[in-house]
This record gives sequence, C-alpha cells and structure tokens, in this order.
Amino acid sequence: MKQLITFALLLMAIGIQAEKTNISIKTKSTQLVLQVKDDGRLYQTYLGQRLTEDTSLELLNMPRVSGSSSTMTQGSEVYPVMGSEDFYEPAFEIRHADGHPTSILKYVSHTQKDHETSITLRDELYPVTVVLHYVVYPEEDIIKQWSEISHQEKGKVYISRYASSMLYFEAEKYFLTEFSSEWIREMQMKSQELVFGKKIVDSRLGTRSTLFAQPFFEVGLGRPVAEEEGTVLMGTIGWTGNFRFTFEVDHQRQLRVISGINPDASTYLLKKGEVFRTPDFYFTLSQNGAGEGSRRFQRWAINHQLNKGKEDRMTLLNNWENTYFDFDEQKLTALFGEAKDLGVDLFLLDDGWFGNKYPRKDDHAGLGDWQPTRSKLPNGIPYLVRKANETGVAFGIWIEPEMVNPQSELAKKHPDWMIKLPNRETYYFRNQLVLDLANPQVQDFVYGVVDGLMKENPQLKFMKWDCNSPITNIFSPYEKENQGNLYVDYVRGLYRVLQRIHTTYPDLYMMMCSGGGGRSDFEGLKYFTEFWCSDNTDPVSRLYIQWGYSQFMPSKAMCSHVTNWNRQASVKFRLDVDFTCKLGFDIDLANMSEQDKLYCREAIREYNRLKPIIYSPNLYRLVSPYETEHCVLQRVSDDSSHALLFAYDIHPRVTDVQLPVCLRGLDANARYRVREICLMPQQQSWLDCHDKVYTGDYLMKVGLKVTSANPLVSHIVEIVKE
Repeated sequence: MKQLITFALLLMAIGIQAEKTNISIKTKSTQLVLQVKDDGRLYQTYLGQRLTEDTSLELLNMPRVSGSSSTMTQGSEVYPVMGSEDFYEPAFEIRHADGHPTSILKYVSHTQKDHETSITLRDELYPVTVVLHYVVYPEEDIIKQWSEISHQEKGKVYISRYASSMLYFEAEKYFLTEFSSEWIREMQMKSQELVFGKKIVDSRLGTRSTLFAQPFFEVGLGRPVAEEEGTVLMGTIGWTGNFRFTFEVDHQRQLRVISGINPDASTYLLKKGEVFRTPDFYFTLSQNGAGEGSRRFQRWAINHQLNKGKEDRMTLLNNWENTYFDFDEQKLTALFGEAKDLGVDLFLLDDGWFGNKYPRKDDHAGLGDWQPTRSKLPNGIPYLVRKANETGVAFGIWIEPEMVNPQSELAKKHPDWMIKLPNRETYYFRNQLVLDLANPQVQDFVYGVVDGLMKENPQLKFMKWDCNSPITNIFSPYEKENQGNLYVDYVRGLYRVLQRIHTTYPDLYMMMCSGGGGRSDFEGLKYFTEFWCSDNTDPVSRLYIQWGYSQFMPSKAMCSHVTNWNRQASVKFRLDVDFTCKLGFDIDLANMSEQDKLYCREAIREYNRLKPIIYSPNLYRLVSPYETEHCVLQRVSDDSSHALLFAYDIHPRVTDVQLPVCLRGLDANARYRVREICLMPQQQSWLDCHDKVYTGDYLMKVGLKVTSANPLVSHIVEIVKE
C-alpha cells in the first residue's frame, strides 16, 4: 500500500507540473492539437487545417461540459476509459487483478523527435501505462496512430477494448461512406448520414476478415463526400484480422471516431510486463474531397508502406481458367509458350498441384500436403521452373498455407494444429479448417511451406498466397490460458511468418488473396506486393470494385486479370478495364481469335511503356459509374507532362446526352497532343479529339467528348505535352 501511495503522489506531482501542456502534431496541411488540462488528463482541442505559427494554441476550445453539476460529462478526452465519467463509447476497457473495472489515465510526459510524437499516460492508482504514438508523413498529409498498453500488476489483468485511435469532430452534419463486401461484390460504396447514436462497421471473421466489410471509411464533414470538394476524413486500419470502426454522434452533435481491433470475443489476458501494441490507424483530412485524399493515400503507400512500392510489377498468365484442376506437365509447358507469345513476364500455376495420399483433384482434399502430385507432375516443381525460364518467362505458384483439409496427411498427423471445437460437430467452410497460427509450431510449418519451395526452386519469382476460409469452430488448442487471445495472437503469428519470409526472401513477389478481396489492408501489404481485388473478373463489375479500392489503394497493388467472364464484352473492353491496374491474364487462350491475341500483344507492349503513368498516384476519378452509365478515370505524371484517360460506356441509353469530360491535373499554359491508343487491329479512332493538339486550359475547362451511347465500349487516350 505504501508503494502505491508513493507512486500516486509522484504521478500527481508530474501531472501538476504538466498543466496546460500543448502537443501539436502537424503535416503539410493538417494539424492535430492535444492539451493537458487542469485535471491532468489529455484532450483533443483541435483537428483541422494547419494553423499559422502565430496562432495561440491556448485559445483552442476547452473540453465540452454538459448536464447538471452532479453529472459532469467531459468530451474530447484522447483515450477515455470505460467506467469513467464519459458516458459515450470509450477507447479502453480494463479489469485489474483485484477485479476493479476502470482506470483514469493522466499525462506523464511526451517526446517529439523527427516526425514521431509519443505521449505517456498512467493511472494514479494502478501501475498501468498507455503510450500513444503519432507518426506524420508531412508531404503526403497522412497521420499514423497506435497505442501501447502495459502494466506491472500482480495477478491476471484483462483488457477488452483497446483502440488504436479516437478522434473528435464538430460539424453541422456528418455523412459516412462505407465499403461493404461479399464474395464477388467487394468494395461496394454506400453512404448515409450519421445522426445521434452509434454506427459500427466491423469484421469478426478472423482470417478472411474483409469478406463483408472492408477496413476503409470516408466521413464528409458538413456535407456528403464529394470527389473534389468539401472536408473529408479518410481512414483505414492496418490489421489483417478483425477490426472495428465506431462512429458515435452525441447529444451535442459532436462526432467521435474510434478505430481498432474488434473487441468481440477478444478479451485479452495481458501479462505483467507485456506490451500490447494496437494496429496502426492511418488517416488524412482532405479539404478538397475524396479525390485529394485518394492521391495522398496512394502516394503514401508507394513511398512508405507497400512492399516494393517503387519497383516494377510483372504481368502474368494464370492457368486457372485454362485448366482448372485438370492439368499435367504437358498442358502447363504448352501454356509457357502461350505466355511468351502473349508477351507477359510470368506464368502462375494455380491451385491443384499438390498432395499424393490425398491428391488435390478438387477443393475437398490435399490442403496441408505441399508436395507435388506425382501423377500430374512427375518431375516436380523444379522441372516446371526450368522449362518456364527456358521459354523466356518467370514462374510463380499458388499456395494456401494457413489452411488444411481434413482429408490430408497433415490433418491426420497434427489434429491439435487445427482451430476446432473439441466437443461439438465441426463446421467446414469450403471443406477446410484454419491452422492455429497462435501456435509457434504452426508458424514454423507455414513458413516452411514457402521456405521449402524457395530452397528447392531459388528461381521462383512469385507466390499467390490464398486464404479461403474464415475462422470457424472458434477454439485454439494452443491458447489454454485464455481463448480471448486467439484472434489477436493469430494475426500476430501470421505477421511473424510473413516477416521471416520477407527477411529471408526479399526479392520474392507475393499476391495477397483471400477468396477474392477477403484481405486488403495496408499492414498485410508491407509483406505482399499486390492483392487480388475480387474473384469477379466481369469487367463491368470490376469498374465498381476498382473504383472503390482506388479510394485508398495504388494501382500497382490492385491485381486485375483479363478472363472469360462476361463474353458480351469484347476482349478489348475487358483488357481496357484491367489496363488501369496491375495487369494479368487468366483467359482461355486456345479459343481466342487471332485478332484478339494480336490486340492483347500490342496492349501489353503499350502497358509496359506506360507503366510510369498507370502506376502514378495522381488519380482523378472524373465520371462515376455509381452516378452514370459511364466511368472515366485519369492518371497524370508528377510533372503534368503526360496523362492517360480511360473511358468506359457501360449500358447507356441511346437518348442520353454525351457531355464533354473536363480533365484535371494538367499545365493550363502547356499544349498537349491527344491520341487514342490500344485500338483493335485495323481499327481507326472515331473520337473527334484523336491526334489533335489542345491547351491544358482547354482540356480542363472545356473537356473532351470520350463517352458514347454504345454499350460496353472503351477508349484509352494518351495526352502528351508538346
């Protein structure tokens, strides 16, 4: 008891000295101001456009107080705890070793060095510490936040809420744009006004975490989210697992936005001395609509987050729609020649190459047994790699190492490695279960899948890492002390594996896939060079899916493949949709016409020439498929000397009036030559603007007519400064 009193007095003394401390966190355009008030606690007093240096931070708003003197409710505390006098959704919830259910966190100290700010908060009565971290990316106008929680209590301490970030806003109205999903309908944009109460966007699927909800949001402050106008908060969480965003409007119309791991079924047993690090939350506050925010996020991802963000990407041919599970060495080596003839860089062998006692003939067996099926591939993977390289293409391979089929040698040998209820009937999603990556032995096994392939085949260039099942039958044989740790420890185990792979094989390119776009977060993309947006490769559907992902994701991270889906659309239309992203092919080449093959070859050459513009973060979404039967996008080089315009007519009405589309991001005083490219063989452009010269001023104020009343028609227009 004497030690506790001494500890409390020390902290109180520190708190008194720290009164009125202002902590300013600034990017090029945005400023967040935190202030220690008379009660020794930390509050947000400002978040908005960057203030001038002579603006007094002392004049910023005090915490809001409402109610009678007996029910004082203070708002804007940076990290409020459940059970304190704040009656709204907290950032943190704890149960101490003595059973008491709250903490009051008071300011102790802070440091600011380079672009990072760290703020230490402590409880006066219990040895509980929370350190809040903020990292700014000044030029990209992105702020990263996370929290670190620890304690020195004797006995068991549980934390059941642990936010990465809590932000406050005051505006007349708030409008949320969320990104709902399901298989083959990923990243669908939906908007609503936020009114009194809570709106929650979350996932609780464990592995295939973004199957129903994507980890991104936009909030329009004062007005609905628009493309190039208005104040918009854009945020995302870097966590390849369960997440939650809570948007709560209180009785005085203040909005609090809380971001972090979903606490459902995740009451975490925090050991003495252990530091619980929450995921990174990233946000930008744009004053010029979602378009400006998108360009910031894409540039930031390329510069700081995406694996090999500044490096090239390989075009590829996947065998899936050519063969499905029915292939052998002869069929595959014939496709190597097709890949070379097409002009792609890489051949990717998809599902179905492994398992012997339980061979992979369909999705019912084989997962976990990562040895080539001898009846299909008698010479193994090294033979395929060598033959592909001799043909002139690199070789890549599909794996799903986190999963196991009950019909596998692995399942028979290690039943304790599977996440599975011990006393109930087992539910199988896609005939498989999830391996328990909280278990270090399982982590070693999953790493060994990649390590074994790479040691045997050092020329392997690419892996497609799939993850088709969410966590079901939620019980970990490894988490004997507390099952509430499973969802968190699983993701941490996955990251340990991925970090080992990244360290050992830094030149390996990997695609993050999860039954389509079931994983699409920036923490995962520290280890993966790209992700599979959707199993839906219908080009019309892809316009909506890719429009959604483009709000945050750079084009070189978004895999988009030409396939046989939607044969009503020409191969040109299908390829033109994929041209805006990381291009690949998964199409039945044997049944393609020579004219279509010729078009594809020429388009790939153009794609390779234009990659610097296609991968530019300077994206302008000019015409929305959500609002019209057209979609028009523009990419521009950093120096505004080179641009590409992508125009798609979906299913317009014949009577629709086609208006000019005004471009953006050009030099108003420069002259630009406009040419339609990627035309079919012997096709002539019918665009009036083709091969003409315009000023940038004209292109941005008058515009070009690039849409039509014809269904499933596309144009790619190159704009070059003369």
